[in-house]
Amino acid sequence: MATQLSQSKSATELVISWEALPKDFQLEDEPVENTGQPLLAGALRESLEISGFIQPQMLIASNFGLCATINEQFIAKAPDWVYVPSVNEVVANRKSYTPNLEGDIPAIAIEFLSDTEGGEYSVKRTYPPGKWFFYEQILQIPIYIIFEPYGGLLEYYQLENKRYELKQPDENGRHWIDVMGLFLGTWQGTKEGRTGYWLRWWDRDGNLLAWAVEQIEQERQRAEQERQRAEQECQRAEQERQEKERLIAYLQSQGIDPNNLPSF
Repeated sequence: MATQLSQSKSATELVISWEALPKDFQLEDEPVENTGQPLLAGALRESLEISGFIQPQMLIASNFGLCATINEQFIAKAPDWVYVPSVNEVVANRKSYTPNLEGDIPAIAIEFLSDTEGGEYSVKRTYPPGKWFFYEQILQIPIYIIFEPYGGLLEYYQLENKRYELKQPDENGRHWIDVMGLFLGTWQGTKEGRTGYWLRWWDRDGNLLAWAVEQIEQERQRAEQERQRAEQECQRAEQERQEKERLIAYLQSQGIDPNNLPSF
């Protein structure tokens, strides 16, 4: 039965511990609120993987339980996308993650706003606490991003003095994420049948990290350019051959043997 985080402690005191997921604990199986969210999350990971950014010790997941125990009550929240720089042990089919116990605190948590506003902005302290409160006060995730995919609004919050502060993008509409060495921003276009706004990564030089379909198209364009260059080279060689034949024919018409000419 839902109770307050602590009925016996003061309203401001929180006792936080980091414990493994209890064997009998059932993670909330919340349905995906729209079909676009998995595409958005998958696209964020895809370009990182293709670029060679992802290393074995990293944890990048979506709709994945982050765990903590608050005043002896176990809490699990599942951000739409999360990045952990380093875990203590690489585990296949990991079902949940407890920061500090299993590795680093997540560096980034991202939530995609759904058709109806959920708990992305909730600062509720009572059990179960709101996502904002959990990420900010309990896990203390340095970067919290809320993205509204229909209008393309990107809210980028950075933890300062234990509070999330809204940060403005640079002149290109992007945010530099030092822990990743990449820029994050919005991009408008089509992928997997979805047309609209996406979150994308750019490198330090401002180059967009490509998706697989974009990389294939880039390779196709490079191959086509190479084919055209080879064809142009063949045409130049053929023009030179024809010019040489015309010159030989002219010399012969003048009674001159081309083979007796120096360096012909």
